[in-house]
Amino acid sequence: MKFDYIIIGAGSAGCVLANRLSADPSNQVLLIESGGKDTKLEIHVPAAYSKLNRTEVDWGFSTEPQKHVLNRRIYLPRGKTLGGSSSVNAMAYVRGNAEDYNDWAALGNKGWAYSDVLPYFKKSEHNEQIADQYHGQGGELNVTYPKKFRTPFAEAFVEACIETGFSDNKDLNGASQEGAGLIQFTIKDQKRHSGATAFLKPVMGRVNLKVMIKIQVKRIIVENDKAVGVEVISGKNNTEQIRASKEVILSAGAFCSPQILLLSGIGDASELAFQDIKLVKELPGVGKNLQDHLFTGVSALSTTQRGQNHNLSAMNQVKGLVQYFLTKTGPFTISPLEALAFGAIDPAKDTRVDYQLHFVPIQIGDDYKVDMYDTDTFPLIDGYTVLPTLLRPESRGFVGISSANPLDAPVIQPNFLESENDRQLLLKATKKAMEVMRTKAFEPHSKKIITPPDYSSDDAIMHHIKMQLETVYHPVGTCKMGHDEMAVVNDKLQVHGIESLRVVDASIMPNIVSGNTNAPVYMIAEKASDMILGK
Repeated sequence: MKFDYIIIGAGSAGCVLANRLSADPSNQVLLIESGGKDTKLEIHVPAAYSKLNRTEVDWGFSTEPQKHVLNRRIYLPRGKTLGGSSSVNAMAYVRGNAEDYNDWAALGNKGWAYSDVLPYFKKSEHNEQIADQYHGQGGELNVTYPKKFRTPFAEAFVEACIETGFSDNKDLNGASQEGAGLIQFTIKDQKRHSGATAFLKPVMGRVNLKVMIKIQVKRIIVENDKAVGVEVISGKNNTEQIRASKEVILSAGAFCSPQILLLSGIGDASELAFQDIKLVKELPGVGKNLQDHLFTGVSALSTTQRGQNHNLSAMNQVKGLVQYFLTKTGPFTISPLEALAFGAIDPAKDTRVDYQLHFVPIQIGDDYKVDMYDTDTFPLIDGYTVLPTLLRPESRGFVGISSANPLDAPVIQPNFLESENDRQLLLKATKKAMEVMRTKAFEPHSKKIITPPDYSSDDAIMHHIKMQLETVYHPVGTCKMGHDEMAVVNDKLQVHGIESLRVVDASIMPNIVSGNTNAPVYMIAEKASDMILGK
């Protein structure tokens, strides 16, 4: 088989690329996905997304033991299905801060300033409620505020944040990011609107687009410093080579994209030699520069059963599903997230936001037996939680390979909280979350603040942070864009020293954005599509 373009990975970026590149009928496009179809019911019911963790549609990765987080191995969910992580995430549509992108441009990445990328955010978007210079209408990706359900805790959270000094922000993706407001979601008609639903399925009938599922890429084939195709594993270890006449595009995400490059002989020479992989191109930055967002929880019990905990009981789940399927109303129409706030710990020193408060109308317990990614472990007594989040971590980690076998999971060492500044910033953000919880706005709802169980000292709060800390699963940076010796791709996302090979996903971010990462990945893929097509 031979194609013009081979795209590796049918996640958010891969679905956009498949759509845009195949729009020209003269382009023969192949999209390869390791996972299967996105037919699992829980993918499409917004409130059911947590039921996808550790299932067949999740890679279910874990970190190496984290020295600065009590040697815990932190769970890392990643989508393994059409739509990738956009089929398993919490559906929040958040772009980050304008200065994030200006920083990318300041590093020498021409064309990546905020004014350059804003048109690509707008190109994808169809915003149901907001029509202004910051938002698009008519794009494939539906963005909306929830319309059929909201707990009373969400508005209390926004009011509480305003009471403690945040601004009232009606559009966190608009003129300013700072402030508190309700979340915009990638939901349409009360169903998840993933990359597969928005971009891929509408064009699956194109004769020049082929989608292969349950296919594992073994390596990218490079001849004379040019990517000419891929070798894949299908069935029972059957291998096959597929050729690309124009480009191979790697969109497998911040963990799997560097893994595939390393398996292809592209990376640090000493690491490849250790695994007996022939060096094709030395690029020491492959897999380095790993960054992610981290959060912990501050929880309260509520005075009423008006949140989501009681909806987790077997009886109420059945009731909620019946209501959802009959009327498309009720608690199953929304992600467990409801609202956000963005702030700066020291506004006098840095006006850009550096922490985020996620708000969920669920209390997650006080005994550390609750698994934040397994709702079966959650208590059924109602409450709510503020999740203080580290937005711009200094700590850096890496992704490596444990063997030359592409079926083995990559080695993921993020070095969470290695930086003392990261620890102090998350401590201060947690104290801010505690302040928000004690406001007048929450008085009608709050029965008791239960976590941190001990806040008698900074040490006690930090122990709580480390006990409950989780990733927001926003990994980026492992094939970073730039022109220094550790850069993997240039500002056109072409791999340095390898012709006809690009990386298009969150791994190209030189620095993580100040917010949830799915919306920026759509933008990256839109911009990459134009560059590939010469527009």
